Amino acid sequence: MRQFTIATRESRLALWQAEHVKALLIQQGHDVTLLGMTTKGDQILDRSLSKVGGKGLFVKELETALEEGHADLAVHSLKDVPMELPPGFSLACVMEREDPRDAWVSGRFATVKDLPQGAVVGTSSLRRVALLRAMRPDLKIEPLRGNLDTRLKKLDDGQYDGIVLAAAGLKRLGLEARIRQVFDPSEMLPAAGQGALGIEISQDREDVAQALAHLIHLPTFLAVSAERAVSRVMGGSCSMPLAAHAVFESDALYLRAAWGDLEEDSSVVHVEGRNPVHTLEEAVALGEQIAKQLQAAVRLAS
Repeated sequence: MRQFTIATRESRLALWQAEHVKALLIQQGHDVTLLGMTTKGDQILDRSLSKVGGKGLFVKELETALEEGHADLAVHSLKDVPMELPPGFSLACVMEREDPRDAWVSGRFATVKDLPQGAVVGTSSLRRVALLRAMRPDLKIEPLRGNLDTRLKKLDDGQYDGIVLAAAGLKRLGLEARIRQVFDPSEMLPAAGQGALGIEISQDREDVAQALAHLIHLPTFLAVSAERAVSRVMGGSCSMPLAAHAVFESDALYLRAAWGDLEEDSSVVHVEGRNPVHTLEEAVALGEQIAKQLQAAVRLAS
C-alpha cells in the first residue's frame, strides 16, 4: 500500500474524475487524498482560451504541485492537456474512454436543424465553430466559457438558443437527460482526446507509474495517441479549428481529421486513413501520416 495525493481542478466534473481515479486506486489497496486547485483557465472566463494562453492554462498549477511534491499524480480531461508536456512530466495513463462525441443541449430545439435562421449558439471551441458554420452558416455563434454547470445556467437563463458540450461530461455528472441530440462524428468530428481521462505524473515517479498501470486502457491510449499526433504536427493549440478522432476496426485504427477555415463559413477539409496499430509508436506514426495529408489538403483548398 502507498499513499498518493491527486491534484485536480475544483469544478464538479474535475472532482468527479479525480474521485473516480481515487476509488480505483483505493480498490488496489492504496491510501488516496485529493488536492483541489484553481487554475488560470478556471479564473479567466471573459476571453477565449485561444487568446489567453490555450489548454496549458488548465494544467500548469497541477504540474507545479507535482513538481514541488504536493501531489503524486494529476487527473485531466485529456482534451485539455497540451500536446507537448513540459520536460520532466509524462502521460502515464489513459483510461477507457467515455462517449467522445459532442452533444446538443437546448430547452426549445431538438436539433441544430430545428433552429430558426440567425439563432444564437454558444461554444468557445474553434473546432465546433467551424463545424457548426459548415452545417448552418446562418447561425450566430457566441462565446461560451465556464465550467459545465455555469454553461448550462447561461443556457437556462436564455443567453443562447442552444449550446454544444462534450457528451462525456454530461454523462459523468448524471446530466444525460439534458442532451437533445448527440452529433454523429461524420457531421461534428470530436477533438483529439475528447472523452478520455489522462493521468500525468513526474517522469521519475516509477512507483506511481506502476500503481497506474492497471488503469491503462490500451485501445483508448492508442487511439488518442494517434489523435494527439495529428494535433501536435498541426501546431497543437486550441487556437486551431482542428478535429481528430480514431476508432478501432478489428486490429486497424481508423483515423479521421478535419480542419475548418474560419474565414470561409462552410469550408472544412477532411482526411482519413487506417493502419494496423498495436503500439504507441505505430499510433503516433498513423497520426503523423494523417496530419501531413491534412496539411496538403488545406494547402490545396486555400
